[in-house]
Amino acid sequence: MASMLSRLIIFPTPPSLIVSVMSVVSLVVIAGLGVSEILGKHMLYSKFWNLNPEKSSRKQIKLSSRTGMLVLYVPAFLSGAVSFVLYPNHDLRLFLVKATLTIHFFKRVVEVLCVHKYSSSAVVLDSAIPISSSYFSATSTMIYGQYLTQGFPEPQLDLKYPGILLFLLGIIGNFYHHQVLASLRTKDDKEYKIPKGGLFDLVVCPHYLFEVLGFIGIFFISQTLYSFCFTLGTIVYLIGRSYATRRWYLSKFEDFPKDVKALIPCVF
Repeated sequence: MASMLSRLIIFPTPPSLIVSVMSVVSLVVIAGLGVSEILGKHMLYSKFWNLNPEKSSRKQIKLSSRTGMLVLYVPAFLSGAVSFVLYPNHDLRLFLVKATLTIHFFKRVVEVLCVHKYSSSAVVLDSAIPISSSYFSATSTMIYGQYLTQGFPEPQLDLKYPGILLFLLGIIGNFYHHQVLASLRTKDDKEYKIPKGGLFDLVVCPHYLFEVLGFIGIFFISQTLYSFCFTLGTIVYLIGRSYATRRWYLSKFEDFPKDVKALIPCVF
């Protein structure tokens, strides 16, 4: 049954030990980070940069929020951009995978530079390095794995066109809600506020919800085992991160509305 399902929606796995190993590693590691968020062990950036109860005895290197976020996203963006030179071709699916990943991280860089307004929080280097490495390796592996499918039989169900629509919905919705968050602060305002507007009245992390939709769209375009594993791991991570974010707002604001969910309106 599983084999039949995989043939229906996923390319045959190319004979690459690197791609096979990275598929398992990405799923286990990224999903594990999501579970850690639920358990209260956070990646140290944004509002959680100083919340972990266990303090390390060695001195932590802190980056400004803007610098730290650029460290997170620039390597993955460069990986996507360089892939157009490394893997030139006329295959539509490979082109779309390269384009969507490059656009996704280019948008992130633009938001860091032009949209986000930062609090007094920071990004701890010990968290920035693994996150940046994860994004970079995921982008590189997903594109390489797609390149290896050249000449393989296509999945029976072609999902790339619904994937394009989901990706566009995800990236537009994510960008819009980042703008809503940014509008909550004036230039010199460093304090967190209860977010309002858009889907923030229903869930505390609609930007994560649209990010999930965007990555599902990339999987639909790619239809490889690696993209499935990375997307599934990312969904688990964002579920954990949104759960932790809602818990943080409830602890910080007595008037935070209890009916606002974490990620999925009226459900979770």
